[in-house]
Amino acid sequence: MASVTYKNVWKKFGEVVALQDLNLEIEDNEFLVLVGPSGCGKSTALRCLAGLEDITEGEVKIDDQVVNDVAPKDRDIAMVFQSYALYPHMSVYDNMAFGLKLRKVPKEEIKQRVEEAAEILGIGTLLERKPRELSGGQRQRVAVGRAIVREPKVFLFDEPLSNLDAKLRVQTRAQISKLHQRLQTTFIYVTHDQTEAMTMASRIAVMNKGLLQQLDTPQQLYDFPANLFVAGFIGSPSMNFFEGRIVTEGDEMVVDMGSFKVKVPDNRKETYAKQVDKDIIFGIRPEDIHNPEFAPPSIIAENVDVDVDVTELMGNEIFLYLVNGDHNFVARVDPRTRVQMGDKMTVSFNMNNMHIFDPSLDPDNPVAVR
Repeated sequence: MASVTYKNVWKKFGEVVALQDLNLEIEDNEFLVLVGPSGCGKSTALRCLAGLEDITEGEVKIDDQVVNDVAPKDRDIAMVFQSYALYPHMSVYDNMAFGLKLRKVPKEEIKQRVEEAAEILGIGTLLERKPRELSGGQRQRVAVGRAIVREPKVFLFDEPLSNLDAKLRVQTRAQISKLHQRLQTTFIYVTHDQTEAMTMASRIAVMNKGLLQQLDTPQQLYDFPANLFVAGFIGSPSMNFFEGRIVTEGDEMVVDMGSFKVKVPDNRKETYAKQVDKDIIFGIRPEDIHNPEFAPPSIIAENVDVDVDVTELMGNEIFLYLVNGDHNFVARVDPRTRVQMGDKMTVSFNMNNMHIFDPSLDPDNPVAVR
């Protein structure tokens, strides 16, 4: 069990900057997920911690020990990769025991550790099989078991579920979450899948272009994204964005999107007062766009007329791809909604959950106005 600290960490590959001044403190026993698109630096951050990459500047600490110059084998960590990397000629038992044998751990202790790990992962009946006789999910559990038997201070997972089908991914991520609760050890998990991040993490670090964008709990990230990138990355389908301008019309504060307008709720007017007569980006999530017939009674609703471009029936909900003027956006509505492609309808925006982003502070990644 250990805490992990990245202090002013930079990693460069020639002229390419993979990590830019990364500062991150991961608490003892925490389940932290590093999430972001391909090339954002999340796997590089993990590999720097594991000692598989040398950092260019800064410090990496495990507990209070700086491990920049410590060999990977001496860092007391275990890593699970996207590739299972099992020895095909060895049994499951031998694959799991191999690292312990290299460390000259006594046979009885190896047997105890392997059997305990196999029981935790539900693969106790598979110990005599070879990897070719296992399913993808079983192979992944063997790879996790190989890490567990080492009893490390920190577990590192680098996109371990990418090779699994959708149903197996759901099952396996639940198993990994249970594993964390049982072992009470620090888990650091890398993924590009924000659904995995939201369902597994105690905190999420969102990264893009080598920069840490925001670090917070899943719900805080979802409700209060720090900038346009985080708002668009967290949530599926992603948040809808509209270029607009905040103006006043009499006593009302209005967001003017050109082809339609919505009124700002009274309880938000003070927050957005400094944005009046400025260009902004208005954001609203698909689940906050309702069919008025089935909208919750508590919302502050602003109605917008739209054309229905595409419908996707999901069973428990319907995704509507909508058009208003030059704006295309997605709504996630009640499954009782009866509309078809080409229909005209009115939708209600839940203005309680609106977001405003200011591009004047950073045109490439507008900052949320709070």
